[in-house]
Amino acid sequence: MIECQTLELVKLNQKITDAHNEVINMSDRSIQELIDDVRTEIHALFRVSESIAMLDMIASFAQLATSQDYVKPELTDTLAIRAGRHPIRDKIQIEKYVPNDVYATQQHRFQIVTGCNMSGKSTYIRSIALMTVMAQIGCFVPAQYASFPISHQLFARVSTDDNIEANVSTFAAEMREIAFILRNIERRSLVIIDELGRGTSTTDGLAIAIAIAEALVESRAYVWFVTHFRDLARILAERAGVVNLHLAVEISVHSSKMKMLYKISDGYEEEKFYGLALARVVDLPEDVITTATKVSKALHQCEEARRSNAKVLSVARRRRLILSLREQLIQTQNGSMEGDELRLWLKRLQDEFLVRMAAIDAEAAVALAKEQEESIESNREVEFSPSDEPRATGAIGTHGIAVQIAAPSEREHALAL
Repeated sequence: MIECQTLELVKLNQKITDAHNEVINMSDRSIQELIDDVRTEIHALFRVSESIAMLDMIASFAQLATSQDYVKPELTDTLAIRAGRHPIRDKIQIEKYVPNDVYATQQHRFQIVTGCNMSGKSTYIRSIALMTVMAQIGCFVPAQYASFPISHQLFARVSTDDNIEANVSTFAAEMREIAFILRNIERRSLVIIDELGRGTSTTDGLAIAIAIAEALVESRAYVWFVTHFRDLARILAERAGVVNLHLAVEISVHSSKMKMLYKISDGYEEEKFYGLALARVVDLPEDVITTATKVSKALHQCEEARRSNAKVLSVARRRRLILSLREQLIQTQNGSMEGDELRLWLKRLQDEFLVRMAAIDAEAAVALAKEQEESIESNREVEFSPSDEPRATGAIGTHGIAVQIAAPSEREHALAL
C-alpha cells in the first residue's frame, strides 16, 4: 500500500479536527449550563417524578382490582387466607392454579410444610409472603378472603446456591442467612424458609434444623418452614405453637404413577417413599431402585420401633388443646358475636373441647396399656421387695440389668396433672 500526502491535505485534516473538538466543547458547555439551570428546580422535578410513580402504581392496583379475581384484604391480628393463589404462577401457568388456605395465629405460628419434590411447597410459602407484601402496600390480593397482621419485617431463606465469589458453600450460605434472621427477628416478623440443613450430613443437618426451629418458635414470629426432614415434623409435633402441614400426592398401587394434587393438608407427610416413587417414574435402573427400596424400608422399620413416652405425649397434647381454647376465647371476646349466636358458638366450642380432650385421654390410656403389655412380655419380672412395696421389672442384656419402676396409679397420675 502506498499512501500519498500533501501539505494542503494535512492543513484541511487539522481544521476538521479542530472544528470537531470545538463542537464537543460547545456541547459540553451547553449541557453543563442546562444542568445548572435544572438544579435550581430539581425539587419540583422530584415531586413530579414521585407523583407520576404513585399514579402509575395506583392505576396498576386499580387495574388489578377491576380486571382480576382479587379481593380487598383486611388488617387484623390473624393471618387468614381463603383460596389464596400465587400472583405470578396464577397468570403464567397453563393449567388452572390450585388455590390453598392459610391460617396463622400465635398458637399456629410455626408451620412445618413437608411433601415430595415438585408438590408445590415452595410456591405455597412464597405466595404467602407475596400476598403479605401486596396487602401492606395497599393492593388487592389473589384470594376469596384475606386478612393480615402488620408485619414489620419479612425474612426469606429460599436459595440453595453457593457463592463462589465469596468462597462460601451452600451450607455456609444457609448458616449466614439464618444467623442474620435470628439476630434480627422479632414478634412482628414473617419468615419463610425453604429447606435448611440439607447441605451437610443428615445428623448434623437435622440437629441444626431442630435447634433453629426451637429459636424461631421462641421468637413468636410467623414462620413457614419447608423441609424434607420428617423427623423434624415428628419431634416438634406436640410443641405449642407448631403446626404440621403437607402437600398431598397420589401414588398408584405399583408406584408407577404419581399425581401432584398441590393441595395443603393437615399433618406431616407420612412415610410413603415419595422419593423412590419419583425415581421410578424418571426411569432409574431397576437394580438401583430395588436396593434403595430395601434400605429405605429397613430404616423406616428401625425408626418406627422407637416409641415416644405416652404420658409425656398426652400432657403436651392437653397443653396445646388448652392454649388453642384460650386463643379462640380471646378472639371471640374481641369479635362481634352477641346473644344467641354467641351462646351457640360457646356451646359448640365447649363440646368440641370435651370431645378432643376425651380422645387424648383415651389414646393415652391405650398407648400406656400397650407399652405396659409389651414391657411385661419382653422383660423378666424380678422381685426386689415384699408384696406391699413397689415392684420393679428388669431385663438382663449384654450390658447388665435394666430396671424399670412400675408406673403410679391412675389417681396419683391425675393428682400430678
